[in-house]
Amino acid sequence: MKAVISGYYGFGNTGDEAIALAITRELKKQGMEPLLLSNDPAQSARLYDCQAVPRMQPLDVGRALLRSNLLLSGGGGLLQDKTSSRTLTYYLAIIRMAKLMGKRVFVFNQSVGPLSEAGRRQVQRGLRGVDVIVRDRGSLELLTQLGVPSRLGGDPALLLRPSGDLTRDVSTVVIAPRGDVTASLDPLREVAARLRARGRRVVALSFMPGHDDEAAHSLGADEVVSTQDPQLALDTIARSGFVIGVRLHALILAAAAGVPFAGVAYDPKVQGFCDDAGARVHPVSPDPSVLATHAYERATPDWSAVEDMKFRAMESFAWLSQRGRS
Repeated sequence: MKAVISGYYGFGNTGDEAIALAITRELKKQGMEPLLLSNDPAQSARLYDCQAVPRMQPLDVGRALLRSNLLLSGGGGLLQDKTSSRTLTYYLAIIRMAKLMGKRVFVFNQSVGPLSEAGRRQVQRGLRGVDVIVRDRGSLELLTQLGVPSRLGGDPALLLRPSGDLTRDVSTVVIAPRGDVTASLDPLREVAARLRARGRRVVALSFMPGHDDEAAHSLGADEVVSTQDPQLALDTIARSGFVIGVRLHALILAAAAGVPFAGVAYDPKVQGFCDDAGARVHPVSPDPSVLATHAYERATPDWSAVEDMKFRAMESFAWLSQRGRS
């Protein structure tokens, strides 16, 4: 069985590449053959040992869908029009194309929203007859308001595992900024300074080289790690004792590795993940004293809630396999 996967892949965003890595691995375990729609198909094919085609070439996308059995739209935060209405239009167009070809369509472990009123109407129309599984309760509630049936899953990257034989240093704090969330940078610089003054080692983790590097280097950390490799990002986090994440997948990979974390909620998806995980969450411009204290004391999430999220993520692939073959 062949599955086309539509998402924000091949752009060098480590969080989305973590999703791609997890989805392709898990689909193969279910006996499915993944095919990624990617901005860099050659690199995606090499990284994930699967087929990949250019995501913006309609003929290539159409041929991929024709020779597939189903479409997975996701994971990630695809169905939103906060960044641009073109984002929502693109992902709904892929869904529409697959439906017109008679393919089974799944919205798979996505976050949905934020949506304008026009976007809400587009999603209502576009998801008719589509199986939907979302990764957070906020998205579940939004789709319930829109009258779109859905179920709760979990982010696929929760299923990734650190490399073996890693040593954790609980005195290390990883901070993962976003270059475009500038209101968080001054407070994070102060957090880093406070932590270093109290004997903590600070690692700045850039999840999107070229986009987050300047922000990461500005924090005054002991070390900067800049990578597009989700396994390297996960291993960097797994070696630490606490993670502060503006980037959502810094938090998700921390949860995957069993490392305590706190989020800076520049977007509802960060708030939603932290709420579901029972983790500390801070505003875009956090109070440095409070956030530094949470990091220093290694404030923990609700690990039973995190395990539930991992279980739902794993269960979603079994559900997908069963539904896809029915």
